[in-house]
Amino acid sequence: MDNPFIRLFCVLSLLICLPATACGSGASGGGTPASPSDKFPVSGPEVSGVAAYDDAIIPVLKKWSIPGAALAVTKNGKLILVRGYGYADVENKAPVQPDSMFRIASISKPITAAAILHLVDQKKLDLESKFLDVLTEFSLPTNADARLRNITIRHLLEHAGGWDRDVSGDPMFMSTEIAKSLNVPAPATCRNVIQYMLGRPLDFEPGMKYAYSNFGYCILGRVIEKVTGQSYEVYVRDNVLAPMDVHAMRIGRSLAEGRAPGEVKYYDYDGAPLATSVFPGTTTVPMQYGGYNLEAMDAHGGWIASAIDLVRFMSALDGRRGSGYITANSLIEMTARPDVPQWSTSAYWYGLGLLVRPQEMDANWWHNGALRGSCSLLIRSWNGYEWALLVNSRPQDTRTVDSDLDKAMWKALGNGLQGSPADLFSQYPSPQLPPALGIEKPTTAVHAKER
Repeated sequence: MDNPFIRLFCVLSLLICLPATACGSGASGGGTPASPSDKFPVSGPEVSGVAAYDDAIIPVLKKWSIPGAALAVTKNGKLILVRGYGYADVENKAPVQPDSMFRIASISKPITAAAILHLVDQKKLDLESKFLDVLTEFSLPTNADARLRNITIRHLLEHAGGWDRDVSGDPMFMSTEIAKSLNVPAPATCRNVIQYMLGRPLDFEPGMKYAYSNFGYCILGRVIEKVTGQSYEVYVRDNVLAPMDVHAMRIGRSLAEGRAPGEVKYYDYDGAPLATSVFPGTTTVPMQYGGYNLEAMDAHGGWIASAIDLVRFMSALDGRRGSGYITANSLIEMTARPDVPQWSTSAYWYGLGLLVRPQEMDANWWHNGALRGSCSLLIRSWNGYEWALLVNSRPQDTRTVDSDLDKAMWKALGNGLQGSPADLFSQYPSPQLPPALGIEKPTTAVHAKER
């Protein structure tokens, strides 16, 4: 289906994708995934309209030798279609289940944004607060860029903080260099990265440009820790996700031995080079299993989730399933056109953790994610549908595969989907996990002044 929004989304998928080191694909080893067989395993209830999804998605997975994928679709807050495609574990011929867990990469950002806005609703934080006025444990070096003091929470949410990875690189993928520079144990934590970056000049005046920044969301995770007195993971699981009836999500682990129950394996494209491990004691590794520190990426790219829990999250956030997680005012803030010059006349924009394109009756919101070994899409459409599509490989030609997956989803939806007459959420509950330990210990909580 030739839809202008499809073309727009494909462009934006590239705009917000992680840098080359994180935007390739991923492997369980070496770099040669097994190609899906002609008899592609499929799991999930046979409901009205599901054949259109099978017919659209399976050829894309086969074309790109993507071992597995999971899909979930809601309509007006009810889960009407779930699907598992292909293999979660090729070597053991274990099929993907509809509720299999995947790395969701940058879809972590809307989750972090929701946590920030919930704190704003509770008057524990202000969007116009300067982040260094909250993170008082960090001090600027004597020769620091003075503009760092002007960066607000809003700037960080909007990717307008002053860092441009196309100019100075993405520090979230400079773990080894940062640890060496600071003389701290590798791999560098998010707090190590903040300490390092406070000694570096900004690339532009805060608020004057949009430049996608994983690092800005790393800071937001530490803001959440400071304000709440809890680790980022613990606070978000207990105070953001649990009220949405999402219990199974957790921060993923970098190394293969840290794979969670129900989590898929990640596969790289044929011939993908090995990477130098950021973890001491190992040398070369598949990029997605030690080539970067996933734990340090918690607030911008570290969560693992099922497609079902992602649509649980989105349908609770926008109020289609219940009264909505954040207040109406905060939802307006989250999706409003930012006061950033390049968005002033654009047909779409990046709000507070979400990309937004207005429609006649409502709006489309979305985010995608990409790490070596995984690719993810989460979309809320103007006409009542929401869907998540997660895959466990990232082919080398990232531009075309993003486009193919996106087009397949819109093509399958067509003019609508009836799906299951019963709400499938009850058949796929989000299982409770043991208490989260968190990645980094927070500092003492502080509270913003009442507004």
